Amino acid sequence: MKRRLFVGGAFAGLSMSGTRAAAQTVKAQTVKAGDIPVTTLGRTGVKVSVIAQGGARMDLHPDIPAAAAHVRRMYDIGITYFDCARSYWGGRSEEAYGIGLQGVRKNAFLTTKTMGRTAKQVEDDLATSLRLLKTDYVDLWQIHSIQTGEDIERILAPDGAMKALEAAKKAGKCRLIGFTGHFDPGAHAALLKAYDQWDTVMMPVHAADHAHLSFEETALPVAKEFGIGVQAIKIFGKANLLRSLNPTECLRYALSQPGVHVAICGAGTQGQMEDNIRTVQNFKPMSADEIADVRKKAITGAGVYSGPTLEYWKKA
Repeated sequence: MKRRLFVGGAFAGLSMSGTRAAAQTVKAQTVKAGDIPVTTLGRTGVKVSVIAQGGARMDLHPDIPAAAAHVRRMYDIGITYFDCARSYWGGRSEEAYGIGLQGVRKNAFLTTKTMGRTAKQVEDDLATSLRLLKTDYVDLWQIHSIQTGEDIERILAPDGAMKALEAAKKAGKCRLIGFTGHFDPGAHAALLKAYDQWDTVMMPVHAADHAHLSFEETALPVAKEFGIGVQAIKIFGKANLLRSLNPTECLRYALSQPGVHVAICGAGTQGQMEDNIRTVQNFKPMSADEIADVRKKAITGAGVYSGPTLEYWKKA
């Protein structure tokens, strides 16, 4: 699907100052590097770009060198927010990030995640992540894929993951801590309420979310109330939403939701990310009528809920 889309308007409420002062020259018809709007990541006070490169799609590349080259291209066109996880591509995504960001790591907001639930598992994961990412700290370290109340109990237990996250933050091995998931919005809301030191949370925010176990209705308001930095994922519905919406509509929708700070974009090509950059450079929040329209299109006709493909990542 060809993505060369332009929208009008201004990115209300966000700084248009560049996320980097300079970048290498790229070929004709690419975006101008350094013009990605930035925003404050919730109550952290940290300034970040409003879109990020997602690490889960590094597996679209044939090998680690190719993925690393993509990471550097994203940096060269102005992306400074890089999302990753210990589990992505069997660890190869972190390795690609480490290679791709060599020499420029301090200019990037770098994140990763752990599937560990005990302190020991999490400590081991962080040591491996830092080695592969070729850094001595990450900007944001997250507990990955929260699903159930049992997860919450294990994480907050005396020997649970939270003990390791707090120690890592105190030791300067991470600047911020958060958690992620896309399974059950009720579990997200419960964990946000159970621990008051979260810096960020990651959750699905997209135009079909309202139709089944809505994170926008259950978890997002809690994060907004507490001032938590929110990273939106599944923006394009794993590409399923592109049956009925265009990429610009998907990205505008996510960034128009109250409380959302950053949209994680799993761009596999430079052209896809350039389209995303153009959208945020010219961003105009959706009106209530526009939001209602895209929500309707997302679940009817050729939308996500018309056929065998559903939001398979959510609890049934």
